[in-house]
Amino acid sequence: MIARQPITMALSALLASSTGMPVGRGRKPANTIPPYYLLYAVTAQTSGAPFTDMNEDLAVVYQVTSISGPDPSRPNSHGVADQAELMADEARTAILGRDPATGLWLYPLIVPGAKVIGRTLDTEPGGSSDPADAIMSYVQRFRFDLTPA
Repeated sequence: MIARQPITMALSALLASSTGMPVGRGRKPANTIPPYYLLYAVTAQTSGAPFTDMNEDLAVVYQVTSISGPDPSRPNSHGVADQAELMADEARTAILGRDPATGLWLYPLIVPGAKVIGRTLDTEPGGSSDPADAIMSYVQRFRFDLTPA
């Protein structure tokens, strides 16, 4: 059986290292002001061998929420849609980007005991609707398919 927690940790590390932004797993990163990412485990589904067999494949969906925020150097500033969209673009590249020459992922997702065999954008509802919000967010959900290594 592929454990979920190592996938979450690996994805969090990939997103943080490739974007240079803090990533909170299910909550705001400690001692951080926006901008940052929030990472949520959403769904999981097994397939392949019978459930009693410990070698089934796993499909998991994670939500990445890009959180834009005010500029600390400008009083009364707000988060802006442009920043949230740029962060979403960076997250999409980090997770789905491939080297055009080799076809390999730009950022490998290394999960102990498993091999990532697929990555897709599951859904992208987009940004918050009120540009007057002090903090704006942009939501994306990514699906990862894994098989035991």
